[in-house]
Amino acid sequence: MANFPRRRPKNGVTLAKPKNSRFARFARKARGENESGVAGPRSRGIYLLPNAFTTGALFCGFYAIVMAMNQRFEHAAWAIFIAMVLDGLDGRIARLTNTQSEFGAQYDSLSDMVSFGAAPALVIYEWSLRGMGKLGWIAAFVYCAGAALRLARFNTNIEVVDKRFFQGLPSPAAAAIVGGFVLLMVDMEVPGLQLSWTSFAIALFAGLTMVTNVPFYSFKELNFRKSVPFIAVFLIALFFALVSIDPPKVLFPLFIVYGLSGYAVFFWRMAKGKPVSIVQTGHEPVDESERR
Repeated sequence: MANFPRRRPKNGVTLAKPKNSRFARFARKARGENESGVAGPRSRGIYLLPNAFTTGALFCGFYAIVMAMNQRFEHAAWAIFIAMVLDGLDGRIARLTNTQSEFGAQYDSLSDMVSFGAAPALVIYEWSLRGMGKLGWIAAFVYCAGAALRLARFNTNIEVVDKRFFQGLPSPAAAAIVGGFVLLMVDMEVPGLQLSWTSFAIALFAGLTMVTNVPFYSFKELNFRKSVPFIAVFLIALFFALVSIDPPKVLFPLFIVYGLSGYAVFFWRMAKGKPVSIVQTGHEPVDESERR
């Protein structure tokens, strides 16, 4: 910002310089200014509130792994869903409180790798795939590797991808498909070893879909600060009511539909002759808050 000369006082009157209080230097440090009032480098501290939610999601992923090792698969599946909720909140809270940071973005990716990459792979392997031998752990590894590649591509392509869509199946949705299937079958008391090939297909589907270029709607265009019709509030209440009736039988079909919706959009665009790539060709300003 340009520095304009101060206005001279009239009739030669000298304006008194305001006295600095004993706490002025601390206020300057909070704003990132040095003793002369010039803006200096920003503090390297981290923000507690959004990273606390990220830590909670990381704990849920770790808890899911521990529960899978103890053969308590219902607890493991629910831990994955709770991690999804916390992962969806940390970024929104960071944007609402203006506490975005590069540290938070990297920490969030590492937490997602544990909660939505390693944890679902280990849960479905311990529940069903371990009886298949090498094919079982290969399917689990394909899912885990797909989640890692999906997160790495998200971090590198965030500046060139259409914000309305995800490039490939998001890792939380892939984890919900795997965890939802385990939760549904445990609720129906179906042994996992009887569904080895079904678990094999689901793990491969979720893992490979994460690394495809299939567009999945991101719901980032929804603005919760704008007024909505009354029917929208009613539909939200109806959705929660349906989920609460029987969560395992509602959540898994819901995420299966979302997992197939990307392919429906992909082939619909192809049939209409529209571009199927969601990578932007124009130069658009980057919203750094999306990195959180």
